[in-house]
Amino acid sequence: MARLLVVDDDEGLRSFLEAALASEGHDVTLAVDGSDALRRLAMAGFDLVLTDLKMPGVDGLAVLQHVRAEHPGTQVILLTAHGTVETAVEAMKGGACDFLQKPVGSPRELRLVVARALERRALLDFREGVTRQAGDAPRLTWGARSMAPVVDALGKVARTEATVLLLGESGVGKEVAARAVHQMSPRAGGPFVALNCAAIPETLIESELFGHEKGAFSGATAQRRGRIEHAAGGTFFLDEVGELRIDLQAKLLRVLQERTFERVGGHRTIAADVRWVAASNCDLEAMIRDGSFREDLYHRLAAFPVRLPPLRERPEDILPLAEVLLADVCRDLKRPSLALSPAAREALVAAPWPGNVRQLRNALERAAILCEGPVLGDLGLPAAAAPSSAPPLALDSLEKGAIVRALAATQGNRRKAAQALGIGLRTLYDKLKRYGIG
Repeated sequence: MARLLVVDDDEGLRSFLEAALASEGHDVTLAVDGSDALRRLAMAGFDLVLTDLKMPGVDGLAVLQHVRAEHPGTQVILLTAHGTVETAVEAMKGGACDFLQKPVGSPRELRLVVARALERRALLDFREGVTRQAGDAPRLTWGARSMAPVVDALGKVARTEATVLLLGESGVGKEVAARAVHQMSPRAGGPFVALNCAAIPETLIESELFGHEKGAFSGATAQRRGRIEHAAGGTFFLDEVGELRIDLQAKLLRVLQERTFERVGGHRTIAADVRWVAASNCDLEAMIRDGSFREDLYHRLAAFPVRLPPLRERPEDILPLAEVLLADVCRDLKRPSLALSPAAREALVAAPWPGNVRQLRNALERAAILCEGPVLGDLGLPAAAAPSSAPPLALDSLEKGAIVRALAATQGNRRKAAQALGIGLRTLYDKLKRYGIG
């Protein structure tokens, strides 16, 4: 059985199509014209739309264009009384899978065309599922002892629908861990959609999350689906959740509790069919104490918290990870592979990597751009990162120094400094307060 939407302004033809298709066991919904079809498409999903081409107002081609944009997996068959080659070609170019000329010859002909379209839909779904599941989960470690409990925990929780909260410093690979949870989960065949709360202006985050209706605000010239809606059937990764405004935290809490939401400016309730994974490099418990993060939201997100260790606590991973990242860098730069010299390998292991994996990749990319031979020698790391007999600095001292240098390099522009450090602006303000930096 399939869900079918039949669209025609001729009541007699609608009744004929409904009877012929319902007798095959299909769930048939009727729309009296193109505008009615768009309303019904906004309320439910369909496997196939069978629509008249010539209708007043919203015609069949407009319905086809809407389906292709908003429901790309749905098949469309056009009915036309003007069965010219030009009309058929235009329909096929627009994405229709087939067309029927009116009057329809017989119920049998109709059922055959519909059956072919549904077979095509099933084949596309199968191929998409195979493609999505073919990729293995991202590798999280190369033997670091500190990562063993992390890998074990993520493997166990991935098989459930539990909400996961990933904690750790900026650049430790929280999105990689989120993708691993997705790939190891029953939802691996669905989409993985991510939103970084620190990378989107506060005024746009609500629309990015929930989408909006046409006219919801100035500049909203068309309906737009949000990231949660795009993640239906898969995993939604909310990165840097500590950067959310307090009012948006309340709205997010409602979605987590009720598993439904409305687009901005809309009234239709939409199911949030997603598996939630959130991440933060902030001290969320400290933010709860100072009133900048909701305690009830924290407990919803922290159903299964996992803390990812920084790179300096994963020394066994540094060299194999560097080789993988260097291969990626060379592919991106479209240059031959590079090998790490013994000196480069020593420097990599000795460096403290306060920026973690992100800093490691950036260092390798810069060195690869400057390298003129087949061997990567000079990584251009600061002298303090090289092996030294001096006692190691405390982590707080390293972090404070990095913030001071970033502020100096950006002439005190805190937003640019936060971007350079790879942290959110609110996180930077918290650290300025913590270290007493004016």
